[in-house]
Amino acid sequence: MAYQLEGRLLEVCTCEILCPCWVGEDPDGGTCDGLISWQIDKGTIDGVDVSGHNLTVLTHIPGNILQGNWRVVVYIDDKTTPEQQEAMLNVWTGKLGGPVADLVQLVGEVIAVERVPVFVDVKEGNGSLRIGPIEADMAPFKGATGESTALHDTVFTTIPGSPAYPGKASKYKVDAPQHGFSIDLKGHNAVQGSFRFEAA
Repeated sequence: MAYQLEGRLLEVCTCEILCPCWVGEDPDGGTCDGLISWQIDKGTIDGVDVSGHNLTVLTHIPGNILQGNWRVVVYIDDKTTPEQQEAMLNVWTGKLGGPVADLVQLVGEVIAVERVPVFVDVKEGNGSLRIGPIEADMAPFKGATGESTALHDTVFTTIPGSPAYPGKASKYKVDAPQHGFSIDLKGHNAVQGSFRFEAA
């Protein structure tokens, strides 16, 4: 098995509620600047244990999400060993194929890869994340039954095969002007969910 990964997706962006990208429509304002964070709770990549580690991309999407040409900064948590970092980058650059490779085909340019401190405390869609220059606080929307609102069978997803749970980010801040990202927003789109990625 090339990789087998399970964990949580956390996503925040500059779109309003809800983000049109998930249904293949153009982003609010014509572009979208978002973070997509995969917190790996359990997993191995080519025999390397990467449980408990995080890979996050800060991405500028210049138009319709399905057209690609994303510009991204990749953040790897600074507690990874060189071996773990290489293994994670091999997955998220598409070198090892599988469902992640389909997603990264949309990336046009990797601006930088940086090691940063990572703090993620999100349970059932409520919580906070701090990843290098990124800060976000989020909470899920609830349906009439009290369960979290869910998206299924969307044309775009960062967690293929799993439902996504939209919500709201009460805070979304990014301080990375050297990479073209300076964001300070309240009340914008958030998405969370679980993933299970496998490739032979």
